[in-house]
Amino acid sequence: MKNKILKYLSRFVVLFIIMLCALLVVVTQPVFSSNTDKETLTSVDKLKAHVKMLSETIPNDYRIEDNLNQKAAFIVTEVQQYTPNFSEQIYDVDGTPYKNIVVTFAGKDKDCKTTVIGAHYDTYDYLPGADDNSSGTAGLLELVRLFSNKPPQCDLQLVFYTLEEPPYFRTEFMGSYIHAKSLSDNNVEVEQMFSLEMIGYFSDEDDSQAYPVKGMEYLYSDKGNFISLVGDLSQMGITRELKSSMRNNGELPVYSINAPASIPGIDFSDHLNYWHFGYPALMITDTAFNRNENYHTEEDTIEKLDFDRMAQVVDAVFYSIK
Repeated sequence: MKNKILKYLSRFVVLFIIMLCALLVVVTQPVFSSNTDKETLTSVDKLKAHVKMLSETIPNDYRIEDNLNQKAAFIVTEVQQYTPNFSEQIYDVDGTPYKNIVVTFAGKDKDCKTTVIGAHYDTYDYLPGADDNSSGTAGLLELVRLFSNKPPQCDLQLVFYTLEEPPYFRTEFMGSYIHAKSLSDNNVEVEQMFSLEMIGYFSDEDDSQAYPVKGMEYLYSDKGNFISLVGDLSQMGITRELKSSMRNNGELPVYSINAPASIPGIDFSDHLNYWHFGYPALMITDTAFNRNENYHTEEDTIEKLDFDRMAQVVDAVFYSIK
């Protein structure tokens, strides 16, 4: 009898270990990759200039219509230097017009689906928002410049969203909801969508990285020196592909998580609206408030950002998509 109990117990332990390993694989998406030398294309100086304009020069209060209009006008002025192929997606919220800026690059291969990369240009309340999300917007402006020189293989839309922040977060007034719905209404097939959500804050200090669930620090790193890919459990395929490609095309550490949206932070950006319409989507992020203590405060300012590593993120995304 004792031998039987030990036998069943050992089987249970083995099964538990197998299930635990499977869960860890699903959540962390381990990939085998090696870095390759790539030409540095993203301009650190341009990133700095863009963030300065968006977080300091132009006032940051969404309640004043002209502030967001100034930001949109700045984005259009920058985009026009590199391509005429853009449009303003204007929609009304309580009698006030708001706009997305949609830049389109036609791919060489007409048989593949569209890729979307987006970033919101509004900030929370009146705050400067250097990391949240002037960093993502600046990165997207650099991607416009890079793709204008080296067009993608498949159709690509680079979208600058408005109204991602509260009080419009999780509502149909988010710019990303408006854009995702327009794709669905026009039967556009989307291969993948990537949201650039805070990509400029990094730290090499011990214990500079926090996590929403206790124990995650043992799976990842206690240093905030990496970029993260975030998706729900249905995004494992594109997570693995992008993670492998970004690792192959850059030196910056890339981690990922696929978990239920009930985990805090998993759906905290514009990618959530593409899920609503059945499109595969991920967030590319420095993990926001899990690392950057200046999140949604007056201290989210330009001098806190690491522009060299921000440029590495943009380069890795560009090479991966191209």
